[in-house]
Amino acid sequence: MTTLEIKGDWNIIKGNLKQKWATLTDDDLQYLDGKQDELLGRIQKRTGETREAVEDAIKEYRAAQAA
Repeated sequence: MTTLEIKGDWNIIKGNLKQKWATLTDDDLQYLDGKQDELLGRIQKRTGETREAVEDAIKEYRAAQAA
């Protein structure tokens, strides 16, 4: 997953992730350029999900926005 894939619709994706995993906070989902791995790690730690599950959720929400 590239930076541009996440960055484009991040505010919408962030809301979807918070709905899926209610334990996530705004601080957990603060996206900074070049910190994609850190962001994924924070989501993994908070939710207990695998990196692949988190990436798949982000891709799913991006695809829904593109449709």
